[in-house]
Amino acid sequence: MHGSLPPLSGPGRRPARGFRLPLTLRLALRELRGGLRGFAVFLACIAIGVTAIAGVSSISRSLTEGLAREGRRILGGDLAFSLIHREAAPAERDFLAGQGRVSVVAFTRAMAVAGEKGAALVELKAVGADYPVLGELGTEPALPMQDLLAERDGAFGAAADPALFARLDLKVGDRITVGSATIVLRAVLTNEPDKIANGIGFGPRLLTSEGALRASGLIQPGSLNRWIYRVQLADPSDARIEQVMAQARRTLPEAGWEVRSRLNADPRFSRSVERFTQFLTLVGLTALMVGGVGVANAVRAFVERKRPSIATLKSLGAPGGQVVGLYLTQVMLIAGLGIALGLLAGAALPFGIEAAFGSVLPVPLSPRLAPGELAVAALYGLLTALAFAIGPLGRAHDVAVSGLFRDAVDPVRRWPRPRYLAVLGLALAGLVGLALLTAFDRKVALVFVLAAGLAFALLRGVGLGLMALARRLPRPARTAPRLALANLHRPGALTPSIVLSLGLGITLLVTLSLIDASLTRTLTRSLPARAPSLFFLDIPSRDAAAFDQFLGAAAPRAKIERVPMMRGRLTALNGVPASEIKAPEEAAWVLDGDRGITYAEDLPDGSRITQGTWWTPEEARTPLVSFDDQLGRALGLKVGDTVTVNVLGRSLTVRIANLRHVEWRSLGINFVMVFSPGTFRGAPHADLATLTLPEGPDPALEARILREAARAFPSVTSVRVKDALDAVNDIVGKLVFAIRGASGVALVTSLFVLAGALAAGHRARLYDAVVLKTLGATRARLLGAYTLEYGVLGLATALFGLGAGALAAWVIVTKVMRVDFVLDLSGAVLAAVLAVLVAVGLGLAGTWRILGQKPAPYLRNL
Repeated sequence: MHGSLPPLSGPGRRPARGFRLPLTLRLALRELRGGLRGFAVFLACIAIGVTAIAGVSSISRSLTEGLAREGRRILGGDLAFSLIHREAAPAERDFLAGQGRVSVVAFTRAMAVAGEKGAALVELKAVGADYPVLGELGTEPALPMQDLLAERDGAFGAAADPALFARLDLKVGDRITVGSATIVLRAVLTNEPDKIANGIGFGPRLLTSEGALRASGLIQPGSLNRWIYRVQLADPSDARIEQVMAQARRTLPEAGWEVRSRLNADPRFSRSVERFTQFLTLVGLTALMVGGVGVANAVRAFVERKRPSIATLKSLGAPGGQVVGLYLTQVMLIAGLGIALGLLAGAALPFGIEAAFGSVLPVPLSPRLAPGELAVAALYGLLTALAFAIGPLGRAHDVAVSGLFRDAVDPVRRWPRPRYLAVLGLALAGLVGLALLTAFDRKVALVFVLAAGLAFALLRGVGLGLMALARRLPRPARTAPRLALANLHRPGALTPSIVLSLGLGITLLVTLSLIDASLTRTLTRSLPARAPSLFFLDIPSRDAAAFDQFLGAAAPRAKIERVPMMRGRLTALNGVPASEIKAPEEAAWVLDGDRGITYAEDLPDGSRITQGTWWTPEEARTPLVSFDDQLGRALGLKVGDTVTVNVLGRSLTVRIANLRHVEWRSLGINFVMVFSPGTFRGAPHADLATLTLPEGPDPALEARILREAARAFPSVTSVRVKDALDAVNDIVGKLVFAIRGASGVALVTSLFVLAGALAAGHRARLYDAVVLKTLGATRARLLGAYTLEYGVLGLATALFGLGAGALAAWVIVTKVMRVDFVLDLSGAVLAAVLAVLVAVGLGLAGTWRILGQKPAPYLRNL
């Protein structure tokens, strides 16, 4: 502190001219002229946390704006009417044609057969010559649609995803067979303007003509074909879109189509963006809260450095509140700098992603400044800085001048005044309220807040418990252990700060490691051992018996299951339209789009009745349904309630006869809804079959069955479970990679916090080293004592982190992801050991510099 308090009034003081800043702010700015020494960790913690939150929010807004801007291109029009199993009836086509220009796109799964090179599952997309109506199709070589898809010499043209060329060792110009149609691959497909709206597929895309689809013989009664009718309105205003959607529901209530508009071209993708944004925002908030510990450490060290200034101010009559206000102003000004840096980096992130990867991104990104999201990130930063700074600053209010000087060797620990505790409470309440207010799922946000509070409390308890235990243990005879033990509980010990800083990082590392291990084990080891080897879709009813014989001959000892399968949409529950039902997040997907359904005489394998009873042969003649019990409870359904489903353009209302628990992870044949045989007697349908090899997966046998099935039954679609799991693993792997990357932000912050905690104890360590070296202690002995101290702290914190991380991972894996938890501690222990080694290394690195100081300059000031 330079100078003294300026007189507020009196002779010789010139009258103030013009506007002058408040005294506290002027003094704070004067203090900051000396630079930001000691606030590097403070700035880094605030900036990293704000960058994470601002960056995630800005990217989310850019994606949302991109979807809204490109909604017509993604959807292929202003409105899209989707039907499963069937094409639109003449009345439906007439209605759509009366609204504007109509284009048709059809989707189905099929087997592409390349002779002796094998067969592969493809996601077939059949389009007209006017495709794409909006956007541009990318192919290599670039060809007009007429040339690309034209039929020549009995072969239809097509473009295929590069993955199909690689999988079957094909090149442009080669021929494949799909069903009964011969296809010439005339180009490699490089870009689909409506790819997002098509959803996730389990095979590479094959783009061909509607004529090729009809020639393939894949359009059969009950086959899983989806027809989408895209409408471009003459008046594309939002009001007209809503009007047409309402008119469609009113004019054709039995159509059973799923309707989307350009206003929300892909609601599933939008919800996924919102969910993932919430998760990453919570990770950013975790980084900010971890950084809050660094803020507290930095402010505590700042107060230590400012003790002479504080003593001078109080000796000159400055009240405690003014002193706290002065340094709180300084701290918040520095926090403002860190927030500004974080906002700049976060706001620039979507622009950087667009510049670097815009040409290859599969989703539209519309980078722009998002003032609302940036304001929320700034508020998070301000509240975090205030919450973690007010405590260390508030403690200096009531300490007498003599106490301040004496605290250099015997610091006094006391609670701040109630006013500062009230500010702390308000800041924490603001953080909790902000997290809940901006959350996509408030339940998840509330669980996060409670878990974070519990983690802080437990780590604080571990630190205080270690100090209490060290205080009660007998004193070792050897010097190094005795000094290390004393350092754990002495006044001003680093124990609470290091345990809190290191504990949060280790807990996060262990949690991520166990979640990763559980997902990997569940998807790559547990499921294939119990799952069927092959699935067969769209088996024509007339060929069902012949197909069973074929499978029996190809794999005589295999288990074969076959059931009828159709697709239907839930349109009402107990007479309430599905569009008006506010379903919980875990069950909302059942009401969104069409679902696979079946009928059965007997209870399917992998199911058990939890409510009600299975139907008798007499009851099976009446319309009844068995519903999944978990989803039923989430939707508020019970035995005796009614559900309305639309199948093949016909709405049926049936009574729930029972609820059953379904073991979905077996990957056997099962459905959310299983109907009684009388419900769909005589309705056209295809069959679904599974084949389970007795000796487990056999790639050679599976490949042979796939080839022979594709030749003998070209309309049947075959799916290797391994291929489907590989596709799921790829998606999960990308999600886990994103989670690791985002969580790395919190881990980096933990390292900064740990470094800050060690730096905060620099002054006390310096005095210890000076005194002990004066008394004859060698550098090696002191280094050994500090190694023991940091090792004990690291070990105790690692044990806590392993336990807390395992508990957190178990909750997330079993309650949120609903998969089996695998307690594989190999990666978790390695992560914990590395974290401990880093902690010990950082501690010794700082201590080594302290041990090199000469005692004389410091002894003069003791």
